[in-house]
Amino acid sequence: MGLSTHVLDTMNGCPAAGMAVSLYTTNSDKPVLLKSFFLNADGRNNDGLLIGHDSLAIGTYRLVFDVAAYFSAKGVALPTPNFLNHVALDFGVASATEHYHVPLLVSPWSYATYRGS
Repeated sequence: MGLSTHVLDTMNGCPAAGMAVSLYTTNSDKPVLLKSFFLNADGRNNDGLLIGHDSLAIGTYRLVFDVAAYFSAKGVALPTPNFLNHVALDFGVASATEHYHVPLLVSPWSYATYRGS
């Protein structure tokens, strides 16, 4: 059923529009970049699914969210070095026939994730 993500900015109470995100597969010794994109006004990938239901494979993946650049662009005064720079979420896909939704709730100082629907 595919792979999707959604990011909410919990500091400002809005979707994280404009945040840069990269998706990797981590099945080998070196992560392999599958795609990079910026989140739309709803905090989602403009193209919808990151991996379509016909292409999702069992294995391990990594989503990397550029949190520091996003909050810096919003005018948030961040310390040097930033507490959070990039948030990397490593997760596994055990069934290629299910939908995997990986949301991120984030502020400059904390984040949470879960397997959504």
